[in-house]
Amino acid sequence: MENDWTTVFSTGNIYRAEYARNILSDEGIDSVIINKTDSVYLHPSGYIEVHVRRTDVIKAMHLLKSAHFE
Repeated sequence: MENDWTTVFSTGNIYRAEYARNILSDEGIDSVIINKTDSVYLHPSGYIEVHVRRTDVIKAMHLLKSAHFE
């Protein structure tokens, strides 16, 4: 997976990551969410990434930009 997937969106909010993934899914783009937050603390730190296959990066970035996920 490491070589075939690329980050197209990063956020500190799981809801925004899920929303971005839904936008991509609606257009037929497979995506995965990688949660890199540290939940040990009362206020989690870190970020959440949305990854797509390299062949879908340009289309995914365009869709997310159109939906104001910049």
